[in-house]
Amino acid sequence: MTILLEHPIVHEPRLQATTTSPARTVLPQRPGPDAPPDQPRATRGLSRNDVLPLVGAALSSLCTTALLFGRLTPLSGDLGFVAAFFAVFLLTYAAIVSITEDRPAVVDRVMAVLLCAAAVVAFVALASVVIFVILRGVKALTHTNFYVKDLSETGPLDPLDKGGISHAIVGTLIMTAISLAITVPLGVACSVYLNETSGKVTNFVRTVVTAMTALPSILAGLFIFATWVLILGYERSGLAASIAMSIMMLPIIIRSADVVLRLVPGNLREAAAAMGASQWRTVWHVVLPTARSGLTTSVILGVARGVGETAPILLTAGFTSTMNLDPINGPMVSLPLAAFELVRSPQPSQVARGFATAAVLMVLVLILFSIARILGGRPAGQLSKRQAAATVSQSATDLARIEGSRRAQTNDIPQEPPR
Repeated sequence: MTILLEHPIVHEPRLQATTTSPARTVLPQRPGPDAPPDQPRATRGLSRNDVLPLVGAALSSLCTTALLFGRLTPLSGDLGFVAAFFAVFLLTYAAIVSITEDRPAVVDRVMAVLLCAAAVVAFVALASVVIFVILRGVKALTHTNFYVKDLSETGPLDPLDKGGISHAIVGTLIMTAISLAITVPLGVACSVYLNETSGKVTNFVRTVVTAMTALPSILAGLFIFATWVLILGYERSGLAASIAMSIMMLPIIIRSADVVLRLVPGNLREAAAAMGASQWRTVWHVVLPTARSGLTTSVILGVARGVGETAPILLTAGFTSTMNLDPINGPMVSLPLAAFELVRSPQPSQVARGFATAAVLMVLVLILFSIARILGGRPAGQLSKRQAAATVSQSATDLARIEGSRRAQTNDIPQEPPR
């Protein structure tokens, strides 16, 4: 008899390889068709959340500064009060903003306040100078003779209804025109040379130009006076003053034009080279037209430096009270020099004429800048309405011509007979 022993079947657990499932990208839920659209974040203007911290910080800092200067400390002085108020305002504003914002937002808000304060200070300083000059010279500015007559027949004790500064206005325009005729071609050519070439000579020229930007104006006047008047034997004239002004304007134009030409995209030069254009043809037809607006700005900066010079004009052109239209012979006066000489007088009428001359100089410089900006045109890529309409019309004409040529080519192709 055979006894069969039944052994239970024990199922051993199998070792299963544990595999890590890859991370899945969870897409955001799409809003329903009736959901309101997301409002874009406002990047301009001030919201309620921006104004309230500013007002609260200003009131709190004003009270704190008044307490410090009036009760707690022996500090005094208007300038110290303003400085302390601004420092307390920055600290208070940063503390208020940090309650609801993170650190980058706090830094951004504080830097925005600093930049706005710097802009306000610069604007107030400029406005105060302009208003002060106009108020001191308004008595002379209201007379018509001030703009059409010279001082040849006017004495220091004569009233403001006699004499004028027409000779200084004409002298400033003549000397500025001669200086521009000298500096604009030389400045643009030198800046192109600095951008299109490289080597030891280029580095030397750039170093000399950089050093000349800090040249005192009196040295330029002394140099022209020593060479033009003492060595060469010519008399003082508007031409000599124009050369002295050109020495002051030239490095400013070269440096600013150099920076502008560096900003021209390199792919424009590469595209011109791919079309077979030479280097200097690329500069003339591609680089300079693209940087025209920036080059105009560089010329404006140079004019602003040269037109306000006084010491070089006094050394090289002298001073005169009569009209002189000849820049080669005889002394010639400019508006800054006339204002300097008139303000030095102890007579109130002459001082009023001097401040009025300074006001006319500011207006004249503004007019010159406006003319230069109009001649400079728009930046590259920005077309006027007339230019845009002409471009659209030319594009439509070209499209019609291309389609007509395609139809003509299609009609000329012989059609194969059906098989």
